[in-house]
Amino acid sequence: MNSLKYVLFSIPLLVVMYFFNFNDKKASKTTGTELVWLTDVEEAYKISKKTKRPILANFTGSDWCGWCHKLSGEVFDTPEFKKWSDKNVVLLELDFPRKKEQDEKTKAQNNSLMQFFQVQGFPTIWLFGMDKDEATKKFTINPIGKTGYLKGGPQVFIDAIEQMIQQQKDKIKAEKNMPQPVGKNQG
Repeated sequence: MNSLKYVLFSIPLLVVMYFFNFNDKKASKTTGTELVWLTDVEEAYKISKKTKRPILANFTGSDWCGWCHKLSGEVFDTPEFKKWSDKNVVLLELDFPRKKEQDEKTKAQNNSLMQFFQVQGFPTIWLFGMDKDEATKKFTINPIGKTGYLKGGPQVFIDAIEQMIQQQKDKIKAEKNMPQPVGKNQG
């Protein structure tokens, strides 16, 4: 009789598990409002230029890095971060998986950016702007600041990024207010 109860309980459970994938990596605390992480720096550049928002690049090891998962769970997968990021940054994921397949173009792009930013560990988060020389099609990267995992949840992380953005704005404002060099006296 006990084994019949077990079977009767197991069948509905298996049916529920079939229809609801409990291992879905896309599920997050944002209840259906997923973050859009771009993976192509060219696309991130175009959106950044159009919206005048800096790029927030997440150097991650999505299928092996415990601290990356912790950062995602505590910050990136929250409604607070989604709401803030939608208005303030362009999200770029630069993934370095060990098991998941990646195309060669993405690998080359990610490795190039990892070398440029001298990333030593994961997660590393870089905030930056970009310019593109249309004649040569080459990018100029303007680093703003970097961080990694910060204990304290989404607001601590957001505050750190906002501080970087404000420092960059202050720097640009100060440069604009600097006296212009006076030309040589040709007298």
